Amino acid sequence: MPVPLRVLIVEDSEDDALLLLRELRRAGYETVSERVETRLEMEKALEQKWDMVLSDYTLPRFGVLEALHLLEEKGLDIPFIAVSGIVNEVTILEVMKAGAADYLMKDNLTRLGAAVERELREATMRRDRRRLEEQLRHAQKMEAMGRLAGGVAHDFNNLLTVITGYSDLLLTTEGLPPGQRSALEEIRKAAERGGALTHQLLAFSRRQPMTPKVIQPNELVTNLEKMLRRLIGEDVQLITVPGSTGTIKADPGQLEQVIMNLVVNARDAMPQGGKLTIETSDFHVEDSLTAASLDLQPGHYVVLAISDNGIGMDAETRSHLFEPFFTTKAPGRGTGLGLATAYGIVRQSGGSILVYSEPKHGTTMKIYLPKVRDAGGAEQEAGATAEVPSGSETILVVEDEDRVRKIICKVLSSRGYRVIEAVSGEEALHLAQAHECAIDLAVVDVVMPGMSGPEVVRHLHTQRPHLKVLFISGYTDEAVVQHGLLQSGLAFLQKPFVPRVLAHKVREVLGAQSSSAENGK
Repeated sequence: MPVPLRVLIVEDSEDDALLLLRELRRAGYETVSERVETRLEMEKALEQKWDMVLSDYTLPRFGVLEALHLLEEKGLDIPFIAVSGIVNEVTILEVMKAGAADYLMKDNLTRLGAAVERELREATMRRDRRRLEEQLRHAQKMEAMGRLAGGVAHDFNNLLTVITGYSDLLLTTEGLPPGQRSALEEIRKAAERGGALTHQLLAFSRRQPMTPKVIQPNELVTNLEKMLRRLIGEDVQLITVPGSTGTIKADPGQLEQVIMNLVVNARDAMPQGGKLTIETSDFHVEDSLTAASLDLQPGHYVVLAISDNGIGMDAETRSHLFEPFFTTKAPGRGTGLGLATAYGIVRQSGGSILVYSEPKHGTTMKIYLPKVRDAGGAEQEAGATAEVPSGSETILVVEDEDRVRKIICKVLSSRGYRVIEAVSGEEALHLAQAHECAIDLAVVDVVMPGMSGPEVVRHLHTQRPHLKVLFISGYTDEAVVQHGLLQSGLAFLQKPFVPRVLAHKVREVLGAQSSSAENGK
């Protein structure tokens, strides 16, 4: 079967060009060709895509060296073979040093087919190598960004814990003037927005552990809207249509990452600006035939649709869209991992993602996620209105950040607990050993200088095997996951947290201890 080949021929003789094409057909190539004689003609021809350039050495106004320099100026990696009727060793060396892949004589073209096959293969290998190098650079950049984001999040979450903690404590003060109460509530709201920004930053850099929650897509889109407007720029109009009344169970950070990936792709498809619409709706898959066409199970779904009026895609592009490393963007603009990641997150959440697109008619990405009952929201609302619990147990607080440790100790002391505070793992072990009475709970930061939280707990358990533990951390990346805290079922509280949440979590862990003791009687 003939191999398609697009060949640009730099040649002033039509007969010589036909000779080259005849030899290529004899070698098994089905050619599409164009013949040029001048620099201007070649510049215009290079606006198209070519697999190979065959060039005569000397033309009246143009030649091999000028053609090679033109390719270099444009940054094009197209295999280039020089062909000449007159040759000497100096000429061949000059042409090869300038970038030609091979040099053939017009009166002996038997090697042309083999030379073309070899250069096409090597060009493919070069492109693959460059793509892999670009992917490696991107992965290294994302790793560095992720580590930076994790470090910033840790420090920022510590600060937010202090702000929300003292704000909440002051808000419980009786007789607080309305003006001061209003100011404190605004501080508290600002701190909560700061926590949401940290969460989105970590979602963008892909360093959030998978923690599915019952969420409302309308609320998720509303919270993202301001960030998305900054992301797409002023020349793209963003319209949100919150039409769904349902809830879904997914990781909010991961779903935010999916939305941002799709929005960035939509923005890039509208280089001159345009309109981008994010719409939520409810959808019922009734029969198995419809379910199969959507790659879903029959049932109720929430649909998140992201539409643009950009350049659109043809069927060939759509068929490869979710393949890892497939991209239609220019070099340096993307690695093709965004949509593959989005596809994996949606499938992991029990949903499906479909694409509707035509060239020059825009694109719509539809995400189908199973609808669930809003049990989580009800529980959260009940927890928010429930009375803040108290206790009289002894709690060891191990936290290296002074301001965070002080607010934790202040909150716990105000709820009736006896508190022992330690600034490091070493001090915690010393205090635990010197303390003669029972210690019921240890609240331990995961990442600390010298001795990590899990390491501190292992040593504490050698002294006090039945000690209950609540881990806290401002990190949400592998610093937590590596210690197996999320998979082990150990109690964990993510910073920033408010005093009410801390009090409920402490009571929950201590309550589990009490229940265990009663069951063991």
